[in-house]
Amino acid sequence: MSGQDQVFIKCAWRLIPLIMLLYFANITDRVHVGFAALTMNKDLGFSASVYGFGAGAFFLGYALFQIPANAILERVGARRWIFSILLGWGALSAANSLVTNATQFYAIRIALGLVEAGFFPGMILYLTYWFTKAYRARLVAIFMAALPLANIIGAPLSSAILGLNGLLGFAGWQWLFLLEGTPTMLLAFLVLRFMPDRPQAAPWLSDHEKAIIATSLANDDTSEQTRFWPALRDPRVYALGLVYFGYSISFYGVGLWLPQIVQGMGFSNLATGFVIAPAYLAAFIAMIAWGRSSDARNERAWHVALPALMMVASLLIASQSVSNLVIFICLSLVVVGSMALQGPFWVLPSIFLSGSAAAGGIALINSVGNLADYAGPSIMGFMKQATGAFGGGLLALAVSVGLAALLALDWGSRRRNLSAA
Repeated sequence: MSGQDQVFIKCAWRLIPLIMLLYFANITDRVHVGFAALTMNKDLGFSASVYGFGAGAFFLGYALFQIPANAILERVGARRWIFSILLGWGALSAANSLVTNATQFYAIRIALGLVEAGFFPGMILYLTYWFTKAYRARLVAIFMAALPLANIIGAPLSSAILGLNGLLGFAGWQWLFLLEGTPTMLLAFLVLRFMPDRPQAAPWLSDHEKAIIATSLANDDTSEQTRFWPALRDPRVYALGLVYFGYSISFYGVGLWLPQIVQGMGFSNLATGFVIAPAYLAAFIAMIAWGRSSDARNERAWHVALPALMMVASLLIASQSVSNLVIFICLSLVVVGSMALQGPFWVLPSIFLSGSAAAGGIALINSVGNLADYAGPSIMGFMKQATGAFGGGLLALAVSVGLAALLALDWGSRRRNLSAA
């Protein structure tokens, strides 16, 4: 093992567990709203379309503040900015427990999206300060593995917390929001203690190790854009945003409705969490293995397209099937595919963006993509209310994911042609 590898492994052990823990809290917030709906919708009189709009409204606020949030991180540093984000989202998540009508639900979900907007793109940007591209797919996959873990642990836990219904006068769904928001605010203080802004500020790195990182990053830099505003006009950024949109619409369209789909198959609130958990366990394994494969082969486009194509096939079959088992397996494969491609996808922006350009470009890609996170749940809710079934919604999601796969392959082909020229 080279000295360079040892330094990057040291940084990974110091940073990735913390980032993974923070992302776990981030995703737990989104898991809870899906499970809260199992009883909240009835308690508050929410229809399928009201819930679908409210669940998706989070991503309206989320998309609006992505670019300003990453610009702030680049200016003030990750440590103080991520601390502020965690405090805000913890408080707003807990405030979901006070909702009494649809308007309040929409308002808090949009505000929560605004506050959380800077976290994920900030973490993708943060990794570019520390690691070369050869490490990023697997490290993004590892920290994002908190997403399926949050569902593996969070799904049964959410089901169990719903059983607290009536304790101290609170409904089960209110306990879900309270018990997610409070620990998040406490995690903010871990960030102040353990998240250096950049390698140069890390007390656990020697001067020699800091020099190795700086030299390696400089030698690895293939960026063509380094300035913030030009990056926001780069068509490649929008192309990647559309790829992200294409597969995200499916992940959140399926993920936020999956508890209700499984419950509709005849399972109790408690059993629903345990039925869903294996799908996310498979996604956890696939995510890490596929990220390692992408780094080992130094290939990104096909590592995005192949899982997306699997998602298309699964959605098409699920939309036409009348078998609960087949539908569940297919929707599980949608979850697996959408998780597996994350690591390879998030290496793509750093191939041509760095510095301030990476801050703006990554945020813009995430903004465009997260519009799908609003659209997916809303489409599923609208189709369910209009037709009484989810088949039409699943067909719409399949078309979007198919376009994402084609765009990813076209993007990869253009990069190869450019390199060969």
